Amino acid sequence: MLTKVNYEVKGQLAKLLATEDLIIENKKVPTASFDVDRRVLTLPMWEKASTTVYDLLVGHEVGHALFTPNENWKIKHPEVPMSFVNILEDARIEKLMKRKYAGIVKTFYMGYSELSDQDFFELEKNDVEDMNLPDRINIYHKVGKFVDVPFDYDEEYFRDAASKTDTFDQVLDLASELHEFMKKRTTESLEMGFNIDNISMGQGGGDATLEDLINAEKTDQEGEGDSIPSGLGESGDERPDLGEDTTEYEEPEYNPYGGEHNDFETITDKTLSDNLENLNDKKAMQSMYDTEYCTIPTLNLKTLHAKNVDVHSYLEQWWIDQQKNYDKEIQQEDNYRLPMNLYASVDNEYRLFRRSAQKEVNYLVKEFECRKSADAYARATVSKTGVLDCTKLHSYKYNEDLFKKITTLPDGKNHGLIFVLDWSGSMSNVLLDTIKQLFNLIWFCKKVQIPFQVFAFTNEWNRGEKEFDEFGNYRGYEYPKDHHEKIDGQLYVEGMFSMVEFLTSDCKKGDLERQMMNIWRVTNCLDNRGRWASHMVYQCPHRLGLSGTPLNEALLSLNQLIPQFQKKTGVQKIQCITLTDGEAHPLKFHKEFKNRAGDEPYLGTRSTTHGNVFIRDTNGKTYHCADAYYELTSSLLNQLKGRFPNVNFLGIRVIESRDCNSFVRRYVDFDYDKHKSIMEQWRKTKSLMITDGGGYHAYFGLSSSALNSDSSFEVKEDATKAQIKSAFKKSLSAKKMNKKVLGQFMTYIA
Repeated sequence: MLTKVNYEVKGQLAKLLATEDLIIENKKVPTASFDVDRRVLTLPMWEKASTTVYDLLVGHEVGHALFTPNENWKIKHPEVPMSFVNILEDARIEKLMKRKYAGIVKTFYMGYSELSDQDFFELEKNDVEDMNLPDRINIYHKVGKFVDVPFDYDEEYFRDAASKTDTFDQVLDLASELHEFMKKRTTESLEMGFNIDNISMGQGGGDATLEDLINAEKTDQEGEGDSIPSGLGESGDERPDLGEDTTEYEEPEYNPYGGEHNDFETITDKTLSDNLENLNDKKAMQSMYDTEYCTIPTLNLKTLHAKNVDVHSYLEQWWIDQQKNYDKEIQQEDNYRLPMNLYASVDNEYRLFRRSAQKEVNYLVKEFECRKSADAYARATVSKTGVLDCTKLHSYKYNEDLFKKITTLPDGKNHGLIFVLDWSGSMSNVLLDTIKQLFNLIWFCKKVQIPFQVFAFTNEWNRGEKEFDEFGNYRGYEYPKDHHEKIDGQLYVEGMFSMVEFLTSDCKKGDLERQMMNIWRVTNCLDNRGRWASHMVYQCPHRLGLSGTPLNEALLSLNQLIPQFQKKTGVQKIQCITLTDGEAHPLKFHKEFKNRAGDEPYLGTRSTTHGNVFIRDTNGKTYHCADAYYELTSSLLNQLKGRFPNVNFLGIRVIESRDCNSFVRRYVDFDYDKHKSIMEQWRKTKSLMITDGGGYHAYFGLSSSALNSDSSFEVKEDATKAQIKSAFKKSLSAKKMNKKVLGQFMTYIA
């Protein structure tokens, strides 16, 4: 049974063997190729190859990348058949790979053993003894340990010389020598089998020599050319290692005897190439789309990042305008409505919540300090001081440890927190409760002096002004500027997307409180969307309305926002927390298409969800975007983890109870015990934690209904015993969930 090939692992193997950061691409191509100038190694999708054979093929192609020069050798040796050079070059580069890496000797041995067992060279129908000399040299150096390959005394020189070449020039010289040897042997065979002087050629009945035969064959086959070989078998157009395919340097196939084969024709190279194609993933080869490799764009943070100062300047001006408009309406209505402060009630609710939240904040601080101290002492070292401990002198007869000791506690890393909040329409029912949890974390960070930054991802902030036609009809919003240059093969982030910086530790205490109140006002407008107009006396700011779920765009932007945060704060360890209640929108990438009209190609877009897309990071690592809609998010998170090893990526997912089972199943596969354990935790606390789920280091699930539950214990004055009991039970349950989740958070933060 074949194990599914991990292209990422095999790509890393190729890089390690090449001792350089090659770009590895797995595509639906028949054969491997290496672009010397771009340093791109393209490998077929050998799905049917075993791990051993795959390692053999990768090692072979890397050998060409390392040792085969990019030069047009046909200028120097136009008469030499390409297959001769390819066979001898294969022997050279495999020898050099074995010399460079002792461990690869076993890989080559076992790989060729497997290919021999599978009869890749089709030796069962092609007798080795009947093959020409170049084919037998090829068989000998690849599977000669498993097949008896005969050689004449004169042929042994070329067999042994093939394994002694160290440079490409030596390979060319030996190929030329082998070609002359084959020509000489053919001439001798002809002279022995025929009386060439009596052979009449053409209408004139002139004499024909071997040279005449060759020239005649060249005339018949003019314009036909061989493809450039690629190590194991034939190669694609991008193979630069053995020179360009130019017809004037082609050595034609000819057969003076008139049979099926001739001494200059090699069959093993083509046979192996054809059989290697059978290892390819047929589904990928027949797929509608080719394999695509997408790069991460460099985003313009000036257009994408809505800074904290700008956000709250906009909000405060909005509150002022709202109050002015209300006051103006009252004056015009002859006191139909009473004068009032539009925000008095909601601001008072904020103050009450801040007061009630201190217990949970203090709990967080306590958990943090306890876990931090425990971790420090776990890493503590104890050493002797060299000073006698007088309290132990009485035990000198049986105890040698009489010296004082000192415990050294290691310095811990300073932490920072980045919070990424889903500002989508589906969050409306839990948005206020989410903000409450967020504020708890912010107050905690302020108490323990942890730098923080809070973003909301949205498609509303960057909307332009409303546009109208000449008749005053609404035409939509002005389309915003692009965040990056559009480049073929690059992921696309729409201009409407933005990361809105709600809160930051840079603010003074008074400014922070004012900004948190601004967010509280906005959230109260949006809570239970559709109902707010009936009970709220002010309108929500237009640029902070709820939108879709551009989570994937937010993750892409973290590639630049995280280094920016690190540089500004100097933190060593970052906790990046993402909170959402649903899956992200799929991403697109730029793709150059050919115009059907025959004009210049144009730059369009294509979705990443067709299953053959890989994200390639700047370090050369690739991450596969599978067909499932949620897999792209996992790939982007894995990319972030690879680029930022000092960042913990934690996810919080608000889940409806009916969706919990399928959500957990998605990340535990068929692990029955793990699934059972997580679901038991869910039933008890209405919360769960999945380690390494969805690309996160830890993925927390919170019940939307439990999140809506207020942990405060409040009952009416005339409440019955049953109502008091129910309220108390509800309060304990909410506190239990909060402490459970927050305690798990502290495990990572501390």
